[in-house]
Amino acid sequence: MSERTGQGRAAALGGRRYEVVVVGGGAAGLSGALTLARARRSVLVIDSGSPRNAPAEGVHTYLGHEGLPPAELLATGRREVTGYGGEIVEGVAVSAERLADGDFRVVLEDGSSVEAARLLVTTGLVDELPDVPGLAERWGREVLHCPYCHGWEVRDQAVGVVATGPLAVHQALMWRQWSGEVTLFRHTASRFTAEEYEQLAARDVTVVDGKVTGLEVTGDRLTGVTLADGRTVPCRAVVTAARLTARGGVLAGLGLEPVDAEMAGHVIGSRIDADPAGATGVPGVWAAGNVTSLTDTVIAAAAAGVRAGAAINADLTAEATRRAVAARRASSAAAEHEVAERAPGDLRHGR
Repeated sequence: MSERTGQGRAAALGGRRYEVVVVGGGAAGLSGALTLARARRSVLVIDSGSPRNAPAEGVHTYLGHEGLPPAELLATGRREVTGYGGEIVEGVAVSAERLADGDFRVVLEDGSSVEAARLLVTTGLVDELPDVPGLAERWGREVLHCPYCHGWEVRDQAVGVVATGPLAVHQALMWRQWSGEVTLFRHTASRFTAEEYEQLAARDVTVVDGKVTGLEVTGDRLTGVTLADGRTVPCRAVVTAARLTARGGVLAGLGLEPVDAEMAGHVIGSRIDADPAGATGVPGVWAAGNVTSLTDTVIAAAAAGVRAGAAINADLTAEATRRAVAARRASSAAAEHEVAERAPGDLRHGR
């Protein structure tokens, strides 16, 4: 099987059937597809071509691929999947339904559809940023969220943390590991506790009250954070906590709805509930990567895809074995019945 990519190519699917359809072609989806293709399963990846980490310059803490541009990592992954016979099509999956025979039908945005015995959903999540002018435009470059993904790149620079909820103090204290010049803007967060103020002071984190109204940019470089009272505080990087919302719409027709995702007792977004191997509450449907685990880095999402792919292969193997045993028993029963029917006649003729 060959790779099929590009706008409009999804219409060529024509309702074809695969053992597994993977919805989402990021690190989790491609890793799951690679695992399944190497297991000699027929597998199709449906990918929208809009990875969440596209604005980032490089992938980090991914052993062997440190600093590799996200697009290069995905291009390599696609080649590896198709090299083992997997197929990839560019398109947006909008719904999924279970058919009378137990298979699934996935419908794409262009109206085409494809059928599968099993589904692996790796659609990731959406970062819902605070409503501050300028944040979205610089997201993934100078507006950051994960210190393990971006901390080294802004080490020893002036870092501003825009508080939006109860985890802001934890966030500022974490970023203090990478820079000695961290400013925590209270913005819309409630007033911190006395203990939190003490922790921030002990770690030399400056706290600034007042609502953040925008970013100061000089040339094409972030230089500061502006406040409602007109002040501008110098910063070279801004950190904020986006609400992390699972892209789970394709699963709604199967009765799978996102649930609250929590960290330290606080809701930080939504996710699709799945067990450690990716199995959801709907038999035959697995999910992996950020759609189930909001804090997974790229390497963790890839590992989750491998686990899910292996679990799906094991499930298909178990089903094939059950069918083979049933067929063998039916064949044996038929043979015994034939012998029993023939026996009286055989005895009459001395056989």
